[in-house]
Amino acid sequence: MSTELIAIGLGLVSAFTLAFANLVVKATNDILVTRAILSASCALLVAPVAFFVPLPTPELWAAIAISIPTHFFYQMSMIRALHRGDLSLVFPVMRGLAPLLVAIGAFVFLSETLSPIALVGLLISVVAVISFGFLQGAKTSSTKSVSRSALFWAGMTALGVMAYNVADARGVRLAENPLTFVVWLFMLDWVGTMLVALIVRKDRFLAAARPVIRNGVSGGVLSVVSYGAALFALNMIEAARVTAIRETAVVFGALLGWLILKEGIGPRRIIASVILVFGLALMQLGA
Repeated sequence: MSTELIAIGLGLVSAFTLAFANLVVKATNDILVTRAILSASCALLVAPVAFFVPLPTPELWAAIAISIPTHFFYQMSMIRALHRGDLSLVFPVMRGLAPLLVAIGAFVFLSETLSPIALVGLLISVVAVISFGFLQGAKTSSTKSVSRSALFWAGMTALGVMAYNVADARGVRLAENPLTFVVWLFMLDWVGTMLVALIVRKDRFLAAARPVIRNGVSGGVLSVVSYGAALFALNMIEAARVTAIRETAVVFGALLGWLILKEGIGPRRIIASVILVFGLALMQLGA
């Protein structure tokens, strides 16, 4: 099997496990506690690697200190989005809107030019994201309000994705060994979400954690697998191609939400997700 095919396979594994990690969180009756357990599980899984990488320098500690709040904002926004809306609604928006915001911001504020193919991809992606606002199936005013709230927090999650990507890219570049940054970020990332869960649930935390611990740990394993598969793929083929392949996660998210969580309007959201992925792929490959 060629290196290219292996990299494509790893990219698809990364996309599917990313979507599935969000599925196991959404499927529980306490998304906040499940997400806190997921983050703690990630820390435990990567902790042994800390013995084999250099310790962070003072400059790298400063970069980690910047990244942690961006990840916290992302996680809190994602928890709210998943709590308020279907996975097949919020997941494509939160994952698809982030690269759109980066591309539009660079085009408008940094005067970065887009190739004709990338521009077509941008327009397709914008239309696809907007379409999710019309694929809610809401009948009552209260349901419409929940759906609007879900879309709002999905947008906030996308802002968080954009922010942590920028912060993490800086941290990785500062590190003598990129794994140093990755490992210590994972090892500290859980603290904020866990503190919020402990404060909000108080003496009910343990009772809330017991029924969701399996989902939380499973989500942590899936998250580490997703991130690791993406890192290996990045070492084999171009970053733009890996990113384009990983964006198929939005289709997997819509599909899983429809098939497993029995969410409504599944086929239409899946079609919108496919169009979104097509547009994002054109942006990546046409850059």
